[in-house]
Amino acid sequence: MSNILVFTELHDGHVKHVTLEILGKLSGQSVDVAVIGDLSNDQIAELAKYGAQNVHKLKGAQLDKYSPEGYANALTNFIKTKSYDYVFAGATSMGKDLLPRLATKFDAGLASDVVNFTFENGTFAGTRPLFAGKCLAKVELNGPKPHFISIRPNALGMTTTPTSGSGAAHDVSVDAGTIRAMIKEIVKAASTKVDLTEANIIITGGRAMKNAENFKILDQMADVIGATVGASRAAVDSGFAPHSMQVGQTGKTVAPSLYIACGVSGAIQHLAGMRTSKVIVAINSDPDAPIFTKADYGIVGDLFQIVPIMTEEFKKLLGR
Repeated sequence: MSNILVFTELHDGHVKHVTLEILGKLSGQSVDVAVIGDLSNDQIAELAKYGAQNVHKLKGAQLDKYSPEGYANALTNFIKTKSYDYVFAGATSMGKDLLPRLATKFDAGLASDVVNFTFENGTFAGTRPLFAGKCLAKVELNGPKPHFISIRPNALGMTTTPTSGSGAAHDVSVDAGTIRAMIKEIVKAASTKVDLTEANIIITGGRAMKNAENFKILDQMADVIGATVGASRAAVDSGFAPHSMQVGQTGKTVAPSLYIACGVSGAIQHLAGMRTSKVIVAINSDPDAPIFTKADYGIVGDLFQIVPIMTEEFKKLLGR
């Protein structure tokens, strides 16, 4: 049995959903969770339900805001006091920034953006996409331990049978060390919706949206079904949406349970960013659009007629 640490981020006092995905997949292993900051008893109980044996709350000066150096120094000092074989985290913006720094400090290996993995006789074997998702590679880690792994949010899915752990909470004093670049302020985005990389349902608009104003019909559907709205590169380049909404090879890579593409042609660069979605629904007036080759369900027609109809049907279905 491997000794494993899962680092979780906090969002408004709650652990990220990807943390629970990782814990569910690690059922049967000895797993601790580390968080920088404080957690409510409810959140600790949630982590325990999914198998966390210990929850370490790392606290110290200069750790109230995220800084790459401070967090890396704090976690390095903590990990050195333990004998972990593997350290997991979500492949979020923070995870992609933090884990390579940690791996470098330990001169250890890193498997990034993993979408599935197994443990056989205590040995990790992960699957990660290569060449914009055109193929999948099996990766193993050798050399000094601990090994570091980042998991793509929504890729593993949630376990249906959580394994209870003790969830014993511990306050741990850590040192952020010397921080050469300080973050003075973090300005939250105006939107309260879940970030694209972590959203379970995504509705994306393409060039066929015609203008930024028309994205309102996607927002209306998103409000009904609890989705996050994205945009293709063509829509972003045309000025219909900001780059923060872009899905694709030069935007954000997503893996939601449901992906609804509205007026998206399905260029290879776009498919690279969403092809691991569980269910893909495509709405396009062109029956030969490449997106239909990847879609589980396709609707050929005018999105300005179809999307409002779908929105109304969702309202009836959900009783809203």
